[in-house]
Amino acid sequence: MVTASTTKKKVKINKFEKYKAEKDGLAVKDELKKFAEMGWEAVDETDLTQRLKWLGIFFRPVTPGKFMLRLRMPHGLISSQQMRVLADVVQRYGDDGSADITTRQNLQLRGVHLEDIPDIFDKMHAVGLTSMQSGMDNVRNITGSPVAGLDSKELIDTRELVQAVQDMITNGGEGNYDFTNLPRKFNIALEGSTDNSVHAEINDIAFVPAYKDGRLGFNVLVGGFFSSTRCAAAIPLGVWVPPEEEDVVEVCRAILTVYRDNGSRGNRQKTRLMWLIDEWGMEKFRAEVEQSVGKPLAQAAAEDALDSDKRDHVGVFQQKQEGLNYVGLHVPVGRLKADQMMDLARVAEVYGSGDLRLTVEQNVIVANVPDNRLAIFLSEAIVQTFPIQPSTLVRSLVSCTGAQFCKFALVETKMQSLALARRLDAEVDLPEPVRMHWTGCPNSCGQPQVAQIGMMGTKARKNGKMVPAVDIYMGGTVGKDAHLGERVMQKVPCEDLPGVVRNLLTENFGATLKPGVVIEAEATDGEEDAPAAAPKEKTSAVVVFAKSGKEINCDDSQPILAIAEQAGVDIESSCQSGTCGACKLPLLEGKVRYEGDPAALDAGETGSVLTCIGHPEGRVVIDV
Repeated sequence: MVTASTTKKKVKINKFEKYKAEKDGLAVKDELKKFAEMGWEAVDETDLTQRLKWLGIFFRPVTPGKFMLRLRMPHGLISSQQMRVLADVVQRYGDDGSADITTRQNLQLRGVHLEDIPDIFDKMHAVGLTSMQSGMDNVRNITGSPVAGLDSKELIDTRELVQAVQDMITNGGEGNYDFTNLPRKFNIALEGSTDNSVHAEINDIAFVPAYKDGRLGFNVLVGGFFSSTRCAAAIPLGVWVPPEEEDVVEVCRAILTVYRDNGSRGNRQKTRLMWLIDEWGMEKFRAEVEQSVGKPLAQAAAEDALDSDKRDHVGVFQQKQEGLNYVGLHVPVGRLKADQMMDLARVAEVYGSGDLRLTVEQNVIVANVPDNRLAIFLSEAIVQTFPIQPSTLVRSLVSCTGAQFCKFALVETKMQSLALARRLDAEVDLPEPVRMHWTGCPNSCGQPQVAQIGMMGTKARKNGKMVPAVDIYMGGTVGKDAHLGERVMQKVPCEDLPGVVRNLLTENFGATLKPGVVIEAEATDGEEDAPAAAPKEKTSAVVVFAKSGKEINCDDSQPILAIAEQAGVDIESSCQSGTCGACKLPLLEGKVRYEGDPAALDAGETGSVLTCIGHPEGRVVIDV
């Protein structure tokens, strides 16, 4: 088992590090059959809710007893045989079963029962599938161009490189204790085309094609991530790596090793790779990576080879192989049922070579369809369900799981986002697609910061009641000059979104009403002409952080967590929504007001405060 090396700066380790020190998450691999036999209710709580994630098995408090299973699908590659096996799993559970295509090109199966998982794993392993090390503090699914090996614009086919990196990290899917104890989750992407299909800027390690002295290889970016308190775009490591397997794998191994041994294990909001780079500076970080590699690395190429707009691969496209096509099918918000998975497997075999690809836009590609079979393929019912020409806003819509299955989500995302996109598509014409992303909470699984219009779930007060709402982000760009968007509106009630987003589309993207469409003025509870309520006045407050010895004069407009951050007081947090309890601390004195549902408090619980949504009223003393 690997543990973090001692760092010069002493930090209070977080609760996750404590349970990892007690037992590595991978250790439950040997106990899985026992867990299945005893039933989920009898499994140790930490094993159940945390360590099983190392095997890709997620207990869902929203649906107790119905687990989520996260697959590893390097590069988004899945064969028709593999899809059929997963469809059989989903089909076991009737209406409870479904699969979601994620923004990391893999599948998550829902409704799975723990007692079935040993048998499911046997069937998965028989067709080369694994879920090993796909959750918690591990390297997540490794992404690559979904049209690798097919694209006429491709520079490097990265499929074997991605598989080699995954095999190094997971020991060929068997589990690898060298990399099961990272300080936090970790994302890797390898781009072989010219359009940045993988969103390189949001990965902890990203390899992007670049020519150096006439030779094609990769420039390396590091440190990109999203969290509830900070989002950062990846920055150049300043090195160029040849496209050979041993070089790419070794650089990944070295960066992971440096991060594993030196990354902070304190406040979970400050444990991603970028925080280590910030602490050390890039020069020292690169030197440590080179020391781990055992040799100097070549200086980065002056420019990368990304030179085209990002493609969504929805539609029919000629492959570089003469007479063959790949067909991108649009899967609304990535949700699949068992019969649809079966149909995708069937058409991939009947019309193609059984080769399916998943995209970061949550869509699916059928590869190697011959010209002379294309017309009949396009007449298949599954192509009508998952069309090649979806409406403008629906086409570019991406959504996280949302409140249906995720305890952190503050709003329902998938169906709500789809309904909004369909409504606006029926009302307005747009000169070009607009990318809309939804995420249910500040953890940003739906990546609203890369969208042209992004929604992040929150709560707002309307007519005296707390209602589902979103913060709105704008300005995210993708492709060669990608950068992250910024928040432009806060706490917009979801019921107001049709009018608000329609206005954003009109003012920023050239939307016009379709002929014959008339938008009536929005009425509010029968009080259409009522004046807007005056903003709530701020009230003075004092927050005392007892152990830190800091007394902060403030007001009640910010939650205690934000006040602590500004005062330099570390408080562990995660969801920023009152649902996970990571930020709960003893309340020694005073009262707080909650903006949102303090779900992580037990009924009638007193003497504690959820600092992420708790606002001070007067003087409060917190035990931190």
